[in-house]
Amino acid sequence: MTQPKTILRALAGEPLPTPPIWMMRQAGRYLPEYKATRAEAGDFLSLCYNSDLATEVTLQPIRRYGFDAAIMFADILLVPQALGADLWFVTGEGPRLSTISDESDFAKLGGADDIHDTLAPIYQTLRNLRGALPHETTLIGFAGAPWTVATYMIAGRGTPDQGPAHALKAAHPDVFDALIQRLTDATIEYLSSQIDAGAEVIKLFDSWAGSLKGDDFDRYAIAPAARIIAALKQRHSDTPIIAFPRGAGERYAGFAQATGADCVAFDDAVSAEWVAEKVQPDGCVQGNLKSSHMVTGGEKLVRETRRIVEALRNGPHIFNLGHGITPDADPANVQLMIDTVRGA
Repeated sequence: MTQPKTILRALAGEPLPTPPIWMMRQAGRYLPEYKATRAEAGDFLSLCYNSDLATEVTLQPIRRYGFDAAIMFADILLVPQALGADLWFVTGEGPRLSTISDESDFAKLGGADDIHDTLAPIYQTLRNLRGALPHETTLIGFAGAPWTVATYMIAGRGTPDQGPAHALKAAHPDVFDALIQRLTDATIEYLSSQIDAGAEVIKLFDSWAGSLKGDDFDRYAIAPAARIIAALKQRHSDTPIIAFPRGAGERYAGFAQATGADCVAFDDAVSAEWVAEKVQPDGCVQGNLKSSHMVTGGEKLVRETRRIVEALRNGPHIFNLGHGITPDADPANVQLMIDTVRGA
């Protein structure tokens, strides 16, 4: 029998002598081959919905670097579009959406079962990848967590403090709670279909979890993640799930137990040494090199990479960045990071 893939071994709780490695946004604007394919697609959303081209950009970093996992190329805001929100991207500025500010706006959204026609090309991308990836490479599917997706739907764009979402939560809690519920239901359906299409691991990105404090963190970061994970485990008991409540700080501790996640990804605001003590005893962890090292490189990149590997070597660990790689990164620095992790 063949040995299980390294990332699946880590997610099952096995400490490995060399941690498996992949990188958030590894298919993206720092790669010249991505830029060429993006130009062929014409615009970002066309790239997401063109299964052949999305397959190509997902495979590009695997060909170049031999990462242990590929994460399908898509975007967390495709779910709101599938629910009926208007979505477009402004060059150099990012996503824009129609906004949810009251009950009448919410009433325009479709139901969780209405998303699949829009998202069918994403499922096809996953089917393509299962046939194209090297046998040793794990295929990761993903979605945005309900709170993070809701912040974009309420503001119509990314904001520095998620203020519009917090304001709606305070002024119209019934509308806000209904939106979280709808997104939770839709995310379950979306991720379950991703697994049916070939995803071997799921990652749930809660990029703005850090702006939730106290009971709000429990109610809007932990509770939806726990419900999504429980539903997926009921349907797909063997599929591991990585949760990333970015900015959670001390709330990373206990997050796996509270949600049922197989792995907690953590950002670079907490130390690997703290994670080894407070988070890793509950299972696999993923992280957490600063993305800026992919720009600056050099001996500091090597030193910090080695420090993280050493700090987490006594438990299950998947090496990754603390957030996504940035467009100004040097592809050579990515190779240096990989060589350092693998001891080349």
